[in-house]
Amino acid sequence: MRTVPITARITMPASARKGEVVPVRVLVRHAMERAANAPGVAPTPRRILHTFRVTYGEEEVFRMDLSPGITANPYVEFTTVAAESGTLVFEWHEDGGAIYRREAPLVVT
Repeated sequence: MRTVPITARITMPASARKGEVVPVRVLVRHAMERAANAPGVAPTPRRILHTFRVTYGEEEVFRMDLSPGITANPYVEFTTVAAESGTLVFEWHEDGGAIYRREAPLVVT
């Protein structure tokens, strides 16, 4: 498996009070596959995201299985509860083994 960068817009508060519900919005830009290959050119392998996973404080707080019917640039919105200061880790898993990863800190007061 390899880890590569991804373009994602993560919108969430930088801080929250302990026990507060925190809204998280994520829009990822991901090229799934090219439209068409020229005649005589080898087919472009499919690049489809199949899993989106979020952990916070080493605990999984959100997971979504994606399918080829999902848009190329998926938008996801969910909530979590502010428990302690830490980092939310966002991972997208793609066919072929690529893992895209982003992080966002959350300060709990």
